[in-house]
Amino acid sequence: MGRATYNPIGTTALVTGASSGLGIGYAHQLAERGADLVLVARRQDRLEGLAVELAEKYGTESTVIPMDLARADAASVLVADLHDRGVTVGTLVNSAGFGTYGNFVDLDPAREMEEVDVNVRTLTALTQALLPDLLKTALENPHSAALVNLASLAAFQPVPHMAVYGASKAYVLSFTEALWYETRRAGLKVTAVCPGSVRTEFRRVAQNEEAAYGGYMEVDDVMKATFAALDRASVPPHVVPGAQNTVYARLTTLAPRRVVLATIGRHSIPGRTN
Repeated sequence: MGRATYNPIGTTALVTGASSGLGIGYAHQLAERGADLVLVARRQDRLEGLAVELAEKYGTESTVIPMDLARADAASVLVADLHDRGVTVGTLVNSAGFGTYGNFVDLDPAREMEEVDVNVRTLTALTQALLPDLLKTALENPHSAALVNLASLAAFQPVPHMAVYGASKAYVLSFTEALWYETRRAGLKVTAVCPGSVRTEFRRVAQNEEAAYGGYMEVDDVMKATFAALDRASVPPHVVPGAQNTVYARLTTLAPRRVVLATIGRHSIPGRTN
């Protein structure tokens, strides 16, 4: 397996969802590799604390942009802000996202649309707006530019009781793999990361503390898998962290879809604890 170490030193990386969980993990890893950061999330106090921590630990400069990525114009406002600041983004990590849990008919319609907005619309719009800069960075500084989109193990099959979340992550996986193909000769490192359940705030926000498909893993496990993929000469179009999760993802594509759907449905019934 060939290596072409991902080296973003001297470039700027934008991380959405940078106030918690995987977003914080990506910010640390990128700062450690020498990138300056643009940190985007709703909670300004957390972003500012992270910026101080990154500066003290790695000497990294961070631009903090507090923003609700569910707003309709989030991507255009963010890109305009970057332009005004004179910031060129060389790596984009779309880590922001959330899930909801329950029977779709019972869920808050406004919250479901916010889930689509964050997980799909803003991710798509921001990727399209910044892709020219990512490609330019890749051309000018080989192995320094990347596009990382957070999908999920849920992307490989429908997820009853988390219907919108599973569908949104299936979109992210398909979308990212298509971009991987379109940009494969441009030197940009593109991949969709598909973790299972990670010890973050995700399940508390989704109000689903019980289910952990594939078993829990730590943020560091996802970081190791992501950057091992980015350090390859041929970056895979998606990466599934963890051997157990990799087997699970493969089985869901081989088994009859109706069987997979029934199995997932039985194990994700609201209120079920075993």
